[in-house]
Amino acid sequence: MHRLSWIIAVLFAAAAVRADDPARQPGDLKVLSFNIRFGTAKDGADHWDKRKDFLLETIKKHDPDLLGTQETLPFQADFLKEKLPGYTFVGAGRDDGKAKGEMAALFFRTERFEKVEEGHYWMSPTPDVPGSKGWDAALPRVTTWVKLKEKAGPKSGRVFTFFNTHFDHMGKQARTESAKMLRQRIEALGDGALAVVTGDFNAGEASEPYKAVVTDSKTPAPGEKVKITDTFRAAHPDRGPIEGTFNGFKGTKDGARIDWILHTPGLTTVGAGIDRVEREGRTPSDHFPVWALLR
Repeated sequence: MHRLSWIIAVLFAAAAVRADDPARQPGDLKVLSFNIRFGTAKDGADHWDKRKDFLLETIKKHDPDLLGTQETLPFQADFLKEKLPGYTFVGAGRDDGKAKGEMAALFFRTERFEKVEEGHYWMSPTPDVPGSKGWDAALPRVTTWVKLKEKAGPKSGRVFTFFNTHFDHMGKQARTESAKMLRQRIEALGDGALAVVTGDFNAGEASEPYKAVVTDSKTPAPGEKVKITDTFRAAHPDRGPIEGTFNGFKGTKDGARIDWILHTPGLTTVGAGIDRVEREGRTPSDHFPVWALLR
């Protein structure tokens, strides 16, 4: 009887996984956003060297087509580049636009996509000045983007822009202005342009930054040129009590959902979720990774 109960439990668990993480179809985009926690932090038992392999396993488990990472220092980027050889890396240090400071680094599947163009902008009144700090921000903040073209398959020739960002953790005005800037950058792509966004926004769903960038209805509000969809809310319309994405290495689940994946029309959210992965009470980062499947 015990064995039968165990089998039933396993089957139910497997069914839940399949329901939450739908099977991919040709042309789908699996997207992962992951704040990996800067590797020089004095985190004791959760130090980068003790969790980097777990973090890598978590990324590989999702097998993303597009990966956005935040708080990525150059040596962490080097680790991921070495261990993820099937991906192309794009990133720049927020302090100098080269290799100094954290990156909002992104990775895309090399075999599938051709890089058309790439760039970075700083979330400040002088976005083209590397290291510039905006408004009430505590630190310089950078957004990295890449325009990609599908090489082959059912969506051969499809072009879209992939943005990865990390809003300031202290500056309330800076977060709102950064959200407005992100929307402006997406709208500047032109009518019908496809865009995917990953990021740590340091803001929850009721915040002004969320309202400034995410469209809360089926059509854009007055002044908005394009609808921008929050994948998690599209997949889970009813807000739940446990949606937190920052865990502080403590497994906390009931905080704000500050890590988002967004997209423009022309793409549809098939599934989205928060991966609350842990092992013996340890998590691979102080944020849970978030994922979305787009069609």
